[in-house]
Amino acid sequence: MHVLAVSRRIWIPRLPSRLPSRLSVPVRAVVLGLLTTLALLCAHPTPAAAADGDVSWRVRTGANAYGDDRSSFSYAVNPGGTVEDTMVVTNRGTTPLRLAVYASDGYTTDAGQLDLLTRDKKSTGVGSWTHPKVTSVTVAPGKSADVPFTVTVPGNATPGDHVGGLLTSLKQADTAAGINVDRRLGVRVAVRVGGELKPRLAVEDAHLDYHGSAGPFSKGSATVTYTVHNTGNALLSGRQEVAVRGPFGWLRTGAGDLPDTPALLPGERWKVTVPVPDVAPGVRLTATATVLPLLTDASGSTTPLDPVEASAGAWAVPWTLTLIVLLLLAAVVAVVLLARRNRARRTAREAALVRDAVQAALS
Repeated sequence: MHVLAVSRRIWIPRLPSRLPSRLSVPVRAVVLGLLTTLALLCAHPTPAAAADGDVSWRVRTGANAYGDDRSSFSYAVNPGGTVEDTMVVTNRGTTPLRLAVYASDGYTTDAGQLDLLTRDKKSTGVGSWTHPKVTSVTVAPGKSADVPFTVTVPGNATPGDHVGGLLTSLKQADTAAGINVDRRLGVRVAVRVGGELKPRLAVEDAHLDYHGSAGPFSKGSATVTYTVHNTGNALLSGRQEVAVRGPFGWLRTGAGDLPDTPALLPGERWKVTVPVPDVAPGVRLTATATVLPLLTDASGSTTPLDPVEASAGAWAVPWTLTLIVLLLLAAVVAVVLLARRNRARRTAREAALVRDAVQAALS
């Protein structure tokens, strides 16, 4: 069993002190609330830290038998098993700091970042398995405090990867906006539950749109959309390749280098839209999206799995060129018919002249 090792941390950016005055109070409150409750997991080897004026703190993993320089909490645990560990909270400000402590499940945002559920959302995975020994911690200025916690995996837990985080939270009143600001900072908790690991990605709902050009000999463009679905039980990212071809594989046009998908948790989906320029109108086009699943183990090595793909077709008739060809064909047909009619008239006149000459000779 490999241990999942991920180095992302939660980071809260410093917020602007004032929002534009043209925003209404409710809109300003919503915007400020969204900004202040943002909790992203960023890849960085140093402890996560938050700062705002005199209030500043950081969180990191404790040094123990699991290691003394870990970037996150990662465990391999069998169903029914328990692990104990410690998070360290350091007050970097000038006043005593009291923080709430809780755990929550992780999920992938639309921006491709790993985030954690807010406290009002119910956790059913790592967030419900992780139990800090305290619900709050008070840290003196310049001092650190240990927050011990346990992770207890249920006996019926699904084998594979589960991700969440252990959070510290500070609520502060924003008198200007009339709202409470929830600043969160924490460390990722990744658990690989023992059992058969089934890493699988699927490419679903592939669709192709062709956008033609008015020029008779000009190329158009295509848009390929599809969904990458993690149908297995392991955390996976995917290397993507998209190409558009004409009949019999002719006129191939690739989309170029595409970024890998974010690491998707089991069951998650990622919608992809890929523009493909300079596509020749090959009457009937086929787009193929190929994704190479990438599985990362505890040492950081990445193993590629068997690629998966999906295809979609679309008509790409060069209407301007087709119209020109039809007009040329019509002109050719008209010339041929006219030539035939003229030849028939000429033949008829010659026959009449011969007949008249014969009659004149006999008379």
